[in-house]
Amino acid sequence: MNYLASVGSYAIMIREVFKKPTKWRIMKSLIFKEIDELIFSSLGIIIFISFFIGAVVAIQTALNLTNPLIPRNLIGFATRQSVILEFAPTFVSIIMAGKVGSYITSSIGTMRVTEQIDALEVMGVNSLNYLVFPKIIAMLFYPFAIAISMYVGIFGGWMAGVFGGFLTSEDFITGLQSDFVPFHIAYAFVKTLIFAFAIATIPSFHGFYMRGGALEVGKASTTAFVWTSVVIIILNYILTQLLLG
Repeated sequence: MNYLASVGSYAIMIREVFKKPTKWRIMKSLIFKEIDELIFSSLGIIIFISFFIGAVVAIQTALNLTNPLIPRNLIGFATRQSVILEFAPTFVSIIMAGKVGSYITSSIGTMRVTEQIDALEVMGVNSLNYLVFPKIIAMLFYPFAIAISMYVGIFGGWMAGVFGGFLTSEDFITGLQSDFVPFHIAYAFVKTLIFAFAIATIPSFHGFYMRGGALEVGKASTTAFVWTSVVIIILNYILTQLLLG
């Protein structure tokens, strides 16, 4: 019953986020601040992780191609498919659930503990719209970060494959272009947008409705990361079945 109550409270929170909007003059600065905090500040870790994920995929594929009859350009094909379909949109999103989600929960939770949210509501401000809506809008730019992740991941695969002596650059590029399906890019970005909404709202829910002190803020951040990751994995399965099944 507690889980059902939490789902209901989450749905009510989403409805309240879009009611009684804050003045655009104020909201604009909040959105730009969240874009900087949530997206641009995360690009470094996204690029780092994506490069080595692509490199590892290429190396593991190359090491498992023991049959000489299998063309080496399959390494480029496998790297492209793995990075675009799964690693960039899903694996990076789980990493972002930890980095971004913890930041969102702790920042909103600290405002709850220090009664800043109560002060906003006393002044007649829709605190949910003021705090959560800019984060949702900022996370709409998340596909931009995933596009960079895809590029860097494939580049990492090329670097590992070519400079590791597993195949030539021409073979990798041939595999990269082989049987390319443009819809796979659209599929990855659709997943990314839905994951972005989950990353913005689930940690906000745990931060906004938490009770207690500083210790509870830490517990709420951990809980938010766990549930955001679980939701991303479940959504990943559902969206893959719907869009590719």
